[in-house]
Formats: sequence, structure tokens, C-alpha cells
Amino acid sequence: MKKWLALGCLLVSGWLHAEPLPPDVLAALKLAKIPISHIGVIVKEVGAHNNTIELNPSQPMNPASTMKLLTTYAALELLGPAYTWKTEAYLDGELDNAGVLHGNLVLKGYGDPKLTLEQFWLWLHELRQRGLREITGDLILDRSAFDLPLHDPYAFDGDGARAYNVGPDALLLNFNAIRFRFFPNGSHVGVVTEPQLGGIVLDNRLTRVQDGVCSDWNDRIRVRLNGTALTVGGEYPVHCGERDEYLNLLPNGDYALAVFRSLWLEMGGSLHGSVRNERTPSSARLFSAHYSSPLAEQIRDINKFSNNVMARQLFLTLGMQSAPSTLAGSEQILRNWLRKKNLHFPELQIENGAGLARSDRITPQHMAQLLESVLSSPYQAEYEASLPIMGVDGTVKKRLNGSGAAQHAHLKTGTLGGVKAIAGYVHAQSGKQYILVFIINHPAAGAGQAAQDALVHWVWQNF
Repeated sequence: MKKWLALGCLLVSGWLHAEPLPPDVLAALKLAKIPISHIGVIVKEVGAHNNTIELNPSQPMNPASTMKLLTTYAALELLGPAYTWKTEAYLDGELDNAGVLHGNLVLKGYGDPKLTLEQFWLWLHELRQRGLREITGDLILDRSAFDLPLHDPYAFDGDGARAYNVGPDALLLNFNAIRFRFFPNGSHVGVVTEPQLGGIVLDNRLTRVQDGVCSDWNDRIRVRLNGTALTVGGEYPVHCGERDEYLNLLPNGDYALAVFRSLWLEMGGSLHGSVRNERTPSSARLFSAHYSSPLAEQIRDINKFSNNVMARQLFLTLGMQSAPSTLAGSEQILRNWLRKKNLHFPELQIENGAGLARSDRITPQHMAQLLESVLSSPYQAEYEASLPIMGVDGTVKKRLNGSGAAQHAHLKTGTLGGVKAIAGYVHAQSGKQYILVFIINHPAAGAGQAAQDALVHWVWQNF
């Protein structure tokens, strides 16, 4: 009698209300050798009092890139979807009627996450149209809007050349990435870079080979930058056709100078000096300002394609109300915002806003609570539109293709070594909307995608 009374109390309190994991999900976890003690799951109908499924809901876990869900939500509410970033050009010297600047050109950044090569070209073209042709002095880069420790691109995983390891910068240009395109070219392998880098010479030493699998083609290529020589060596399997690789090889200031030199020369301009990283001199006068695309557009790139450096730029932008912005200042503003929204996440640890951190933590329950809070935000539509659509685009474009759940789930993914996460919304075939959070923290997490996909399909099919 006491046993049944205790069970009844548990049922009333809601502790046993949630259903167990579906059999297909359990089978996939067993196949991947991931114990359920290392996963956190929440499935909850929007507006319902209790969770439909919950497993380890209060366990702090590393969410990997699903942490971007918090950063982008905070940015929409604190900055607004129409927020834009500016980048300014100043003349530190006199510009004569012949287009000669007797002094320095200053570029001052305010953290634009997406100042792409195309946008930079258009802006430099405008500077030429305004009458600037020759710069007798230096290119001064004012990056003082962010106050950051020196970034070590090798600190996270030792692979500093990967584009995801680019650090934030108040004057970030083209994600600081060099796009290498490899292609068979007769008896040779062709290599071109985008952008072209002024003052740097490409030395192509690639060897053409007929064997090898295409899944690891880039592991057979070596790229080294030594001074002004960019050497590409190794072997390229020609049956792989054309392939692209994005690499981070230059410090931000050197990259900006190399790109500026190349584009400016193409436009008929000249730069006599070098590059300096300094604050804008008080004597300089504003010459032109470039404005970014609005925040609502930028968060689509951040969430759909899990762009780490853009997320880091956005996180630091939260702290711009007190210049210069710092990581600690941005974190405090985000925590104050959470508190005002009555979102109390005492376990929350957030290092850079992108989820590219081993120390980040949040519970599955609080991630679900965050997602439910979005639904009452005036910017809910902009937020949900930024999430990848299962089987359609972004990081889930190739997942659940052919399943009825495809096109019916907006889900952000997260992947690190030992972490596999997915979180967002599933629109069930009944017409009801569900919040889904599924985080795996285990050495075999990479094999857990099948279990996550099985849960997404199950929610769509059974409700």
C-alpha cells in the first residue's frame, strides 16, 4: 500500500510523467555504445506544463554550437533585428586635387561579423570615386572597439589553420579566411586563392596522383606561409575533381593589408607605406562609412551554417555599449538580460558565445526553457527563420532526407570532440509544435547522430 501511495505521489508531482526514450532511439544509442547517463533529452509540447520526454534534464552539459541559440536570441532582443555595424575610413593628412593623400588612411572597425570580400571591394571602389587614389603614408587599422587578449588559433585543438579557429576582431575582414580552389589542369593540378594577396607569392608544388579516396583529400595537402611565400605541396587525387578549402594563415592585420593592397592596385590606386595597428589619430577626419547588412540577416549565417567567428563577433557586440567591448562585459550584459526575462540558469558557463569552448555548460531543461521563451518574443519569426531546416539547408541539409520529418523541423546543431547536440523546434504532423533538445557528452558522441535523427522523426510521426 505504501509503495503504491509513494508512486501516486510521484505521478502527481510530475516526476514520472515523461515517457521513456523511443525504442529506435535506444537502439541507435546502444549501437553507438553511448550510455544514457551521458545524454540529456527534453521533448516538450509548446504550452504544455510537463515534458513529454526528459532524461537527465538538470545535468549541466557542454552544448557545443547550440550555445549560439542563446547568443543570437539575446542579440535580437538587445540590439534589434535592424541593427547594423559600421566601418569607417578616415584621412590622416591632406588629400589634394590629384587624388594624392599626403598622409595615412585609417580604417576603423566596430565588429562587423560579415565584412566580406565583395563588400570590401565595393567600399574601396567608393573611396576611389570620392577622389582617393594614392596614399603616401601607411594603412592604419583601428581595432580598438574590442579589448581582447592575444588570440592563439592553435589553443583550442592545435589546428590553427582551420577557418573555425579564426579569432574575433573589431576589424574582421572576410572572416580572415583564404579560399583555396584545387582543380585538375592537364598534367598538373591548378591552385588559385581568393582573395588574391598583395605582396604574397603562391608557389604550387602539388603532385597529381590517380589513387586515393576523396573523403580525406585535404589531409594529403600541405600549405605553408613563410614570409611572403605561400607554398602548397603534397598530393592531389585528380579524380576528386574541383575542391575548395578555407584556411586561416595570416594574422588579421597582415591579412587586411594583403587584401587591401591587391584590391587597391586593381583599382588603379597605390599605397607607399605599410600597416600599423593604432587608434584613429585625433587629427584624422571622417571620409566614408560602410554599413553592414542587418542583424536579422547575419544570424541566419550564424545559425544555419554555425559560423563561429561571426557568433564571437556578435557576442562581443553585446558589450559595445561600454567601449571597448570585452568578453567579461558581454557576458555580464547577457546574464543581466536573462535575469530580466526571469530565465535563471545558475549552471550557465559561456566563454565566447559561439560554443567553441570546452568549458561551456547549460542544462537540457534550461536550453528548452530558452527556446520556449523565444516563442513569446516579438522577434520569434526572425529567430526561427535563422535555424537550419531539417533536410533542406544549413548543417542539417543532408539529414532525414526522404523522411516525413524533413522540412518540418528547425534545429540548430552542435559538434565538438565528445559532443553532439541538436536543439530547436519540430512541427509534428498533428500540427502541434514541440521543443526538442538532445545533447550527448561522451567520447563516442560523433556516432550519436542516428539516435538524434530517430528522435526527431519519432516526434514528428507520433504527435
